[in-house]
Amino acid sequence: MPNKKMSMNLLKINYEKYNLQNGLEVILYKDNSIPLVASNIWYKVGSANEKRGKTGIAHLFEHMMFQGSQNIDKEMHFRHIQEAGGTLNGSTSFDRTNYFEKVPSNFLELILWLESDRMGFWLPALTQEKLNNQKDVVRNERLERYDNQPYGLAFEILLSSLFPASHPYSWPTIGSLDDISSFTIEDVTDFFKKYYSPANACLVIAGDFETNRTKELVEKYFGEIKNNKFIDNLTINGETFLKENKFVLHKDNVQLDRIYLAWHSDKAYSMYDSTLDILSDILSGSKNSRLYKNLVFEKEIAQDITAYQFSGKYAGFFMIAATAKPGTRLDTLKAEILTEIENIKNNGVTEKELLKSKNGIKSNFIFSLQNIDSLADQLNAYNFYLGEPNSFEKDLERYENVSNNEIIKSVESFLTMPYVELHIVPKDKG
Repeated sequence: MPNKKMSMNLLKINYEKYNLQNGLEVILYKDNSIPLVASNIWYKVGSANEKRGKTGIAHLFEHMMFQGSQNIDKEMHFRHIQEAGGTLNGSTSFDRTNYFEKVPSNFLELILWLESDRMGFWLPALTQEKLNNQKDVVRNERLERYDNQPYGLAFEILLSSLFPASHPYSWPTIGSLDDISSFTIEDVTDFFKKYYSPANACLVIAGDFETNRTKELVEKYFGEIKNNKFIDNLTINGETFLKENKFVLHKDNVQLDRIYLAWHSDKAYSMYDSTLDILSDILSGSKNSRLYKNLVFEKEIAQDITAYQFSGKYAGFFMIAATAKPGTRLDTLKAEILTEIENIKNNGVTEKELLKSKNGIKSNFIFSLQNIDSLADQLNAYNFYLGEPNSFEKDLERYENVSNNEIIKSVESFLTMPYVELHIVPKDKG
């Protein structure tokens, strides 16, 4: 394992966090080792803040926010950044919407102007033409990545099966085709006014900058944007966990049968979140992992297999998916998977497996932070979920401290509980 003291020293992040009068949270992390600066802004709104009948609007906004604002013409956000030699993008999850840029450090003022203009002055540039155009873009994305993609509806089916219809994770971030088509100017105007407000956002600036000058620029561009004072008190009502196993059969345009097993699991940064991450790696993270080695290489009954722990603010789930080799029944794969889970529940894992997984996770984590834009995003993530941007050491320690006994307890706590079993088979299969 890499020297713990050395790697932990790399993660001692000195930052400054403060709020503007309008409520915007600002986190500054200074690193003058390379002449680059990253801007990363999280709006505390994702698909979980939507309602049934209006799903997909958070993701639609990720597209709409690049369509220009009062002082920036359509498509010019991209052009300004690219002509400065920078990169940019956005992403949407259940819990938040994220916009980020990385540019040479002398273009810091440019990215602050661009981000502030669409935070404060996006509505005046909204038109029906822009909305129609981006609805078409998102509908096509939905068709390409979900409806017309082999196995593309699996995630959506699992979500709707795992969670009750009232749960904010019961629909995918992309939304439904009917909902996407139904959005009006009034819908997007109301959504923007509610959620795209300084007090509902956190701006991280990381990299090569001068602190006092940067604070002046942040105040200059963001300080006069009005806070709408809207607070979304999202609550989860009723029972979330399954009371019995649920079986779903879906026929699709696929060549090979595939089985998915999904259990409810721990939320982000909760007690067993990191433990289940390690378990998923031990089960399928490499060619020598338990399920991959057994089912793909030795018995040759699976084309591929993967295990995955997802955790969000309001829920988590653990999923195992395996594609059957021709002639293999999905019930056979299921029996093998459940046998291995039972084996780990009874006997745990080896120290060698545990150490290998921890080393890999730790190495990948530290490597990812060599990129200033990844580090900026992680600061925002820790601030959002934990309230402390400098949680790098705490995050790694939760993996470092996972024991064999905790692996067993995580299996007992979640993977012995009721689960969703999804079979996706070819349409012409009887």
